[in-house]
Amino acid sequence: MDVIAVKNLSKAFGGLMVLQDISFTVAQGEVVAIIGPSGSGKSTLLRLICHLETADSGDITVAGQPMLCGGVYAPPEVLRRACLKVGLVFQNFNLFPHFSVIRNITEAQMRVLGRTRDEAESRARSLLSKMGLPDKETAYPCRLSGGQQQRVSIARALALDPEVLFFDEPTSALDPELTGEILRVIRNLAREKMTMVIVTHEMAFAREVADRVFFMDGGVFVEEGPAAEVIDNPRTDRTRAFLRRLNG
Repeated sequence: MDVIAVKNLSKAFGGLMVLQDISFTVAQGEVVAIIGPSGSGKSTLLRLICHLETADSGDITVAGQPMLCGGVYAPPEVLRRACLKVGLVFQNFNLFPHFSVIRNITEAQMRVLGRTRDEAESRARSLLSKMGLPDKETAYPCRLSGGQQQRVSIARALALDPEVLFFDEPTSALDPELTGEILRVIRNLAREKMTMVIVTHEMAFAREVADRVFFMDGGVFVEEGPAAEVIDNPRTDRTRAFLRRLNG
């Protein structure tokens, strides 16, 4: 079953075409990595599927819920149901600085899902334990390391029980020493068959964890295939040049 189905998706900002006729699917339990240079449209693609930006044309279906059909968005209630199927982990954490850790994780559960405080806090504590942060529920973001803040943001996304989780460069704002914390969490989610789409520059990680890799440049998919195949033996000159530059 395809959890994500995108067809002929396009987006321009002013006169600049950022995405051009993008089509792809993500199966349930699959991990897809999207790689490519800065400005290639990777983050915009995630934001369109999460409805943080609006598309100009194309189709988007999430877990069987149509969000966009022929460039026309679904009615608000249908769109809301589709948006609840996805979670997004930002590169800069985006935690509420004036909320404690546990409130960062419970607030949306109560407001969006209608859970009681006890239900929301029980779910939050379970996820904090899973993230290796059982003792941080009363802490505030400013008292946490970058790696800890990112693990809280992952817990917050998971608390809404999405069917697919998007990561937008989840380690780019971290010191190299803290990157491993986040990659371990994502590895564990992959073992649990969480459907994920990960925008990343961590090639060794993408090769290890992803089922498929898409190389994106200039708003289009230049190449896609099994992770090891694309990263170790790219077919196109453009992909080879990108990987050579990334690897020094």
